[in-house]
Amino acid sequence: MAVQPIDLASRLDDDHRQVLFALPPDLLDLSDLAKTRAGLTELLAKLPTPDLPAEVAIEDEQVPGHAGDPDVMVRLYRRADLEPDAPALYWIHGGGMVLGSVEMNDVESALRALTLDCVVASVDYRLAPEHPFPAPMNDCYAGLCWLAANAGDLGVDADRIVIGGASAGGGLAAGLALMARDHGGPAITSQLLVYPMLDHRNTTASSHAITDSRVWNREANIAGWAAYLGDADRVSPYASPAIAEDLSGLPPAYINVGEFDMFLDEDVAYALALNRAGVPAELHVYPGAFHGSNGFVTESPISQRWQAEEREALRRALHGDH
Repeated sequence: MAVQPIDLASRLDDDHRQVLFALPPDLLDLSDLAKTRAGLTELLAKLPTPDLPAEVAIEDEQVPGHAGDPDVMVRLYRRADLEPDAPALYWIHGGGMVLGSVEMNDVESALRALTLDCVVASVDYRLAPEHPFPAPMNDCYAGLCWLAANAGDLGVDADRIVIGGASAGGGLAAGLALMARDHGGPAITSQLLVYPMLDHRNTTASSHAITDSRVWNREANIAGWAAYLGDADRVSPYASPAIAEDLSGLPPAYINVGEFDMFLDEDVAYALALNRAGVPAELHVYPGAFHGSNGFVTESPISQRWQAEEREALRRALHGDH
């Protein structure tokens, strides 16, 4: 496919361009994964973030792994005065299947627990290439099963569990919805897929168009998928939901992605495929946004609209408002 790469520097507004140029040029070079992991941790530590809200208690639980796998850590965020039978958001962090941790979403998860009257459970799944598929997916499923099975003790309404994730976490959430459907549960109310990583094939126009190494780009995506899939002879739709032949019976989805995200085409296609399968799917494409810019360029009107609309959609999913 002959696709001209997009020159982000010339297409972005001043706010987004300034942040892009401030990012290290080798931020997402996966050729030295240990160095990249350390660099990402260092960058996130330097970003200005609000303090964790004192009203939210944070607790780590070690839960049984799937089918004899090692235990999985699930971090819980709960407001002290939260009423019983609250809804829950089961969150899966991003990182291209090879990066990231629960800690990177601590503030966001705590703020959601504080403002959305819910319990947030964030799963610390194993990363590739040390642990390729199905290990990360099995960890996500184990944590979800534990959350549903212990809902009463956790103050959670088992009939109001929303799953969500960003980037690789969004792809894992989409795969988790398929896995839960095929395994007869746990029940999922809705899925929040934030610029999800859904398609291992890397054949879309947008997957060819984004090559800037300061954002998640084609080279990084190919490396991330290779690490995640390992030497598998056959790719499972739980790993790459875009290849799933049957999307019927899945929970409603809310999908958002930026105009200059390499996942744009696959995310749009997945939303359309869900709708064709009879699954309600709401899609938002934000002009002028690149992968992760909603979190990096927080003062931009685009990012603020993105966050407000995502927060309202999540509130509706959790509390059943329409």
